[in-house]
Amino acid sequence: MSGKAFVDTNILVYAHDRSAGAKHTRASALVEKLWRTNTGIVSTQVLQELCVSVRRRFALPFTIAETQTLIEDFLSWEIVVNTAASVLAALEIESRYKISFWDALILHAAENSGAEILYSEDFSEGQAYGSIRVVNPLTSD
Repeated sequence: MSGKAFVDTNILVYAHDRSAGAKHTRASALVEKLWRTNTGIVSTQVLQELCVSVRRRFALPFTIAETQTLIEDFLSWEIVVNTAASVLAALEIESRYKISFWDALILHAAENSGAEILYSEDFSEGQAYGSIRVVNPLTSD
């Protein structure tokens, strides 16, 4: 067991959105734990989506400089780089599980990284996709 965990964009967004109440508290605690244990994984897709979210969704959007600093912080995590082969694999996963292409790309990145857990609010809690188990840290411990 690797103990590694892939983190979906929504969890990182809540971790940095101080107006998100309990979701912020839970998400930021998880992100801090993953930093301490050096077990967090993201993909280029997650980092791209995070850039857009923190600059558009927040009441006080991040500046470009703040966003750059945030992304630089995540460079210490393992990062899965999506390639053309990743896109093809995601298409197969989309078909197999009947999920959106973007979710399939997340699943592919999680699986490709060797993660055991996918932390996400968007997938069904407890669902297993091959070797990946989904945990919603916003509702479960």
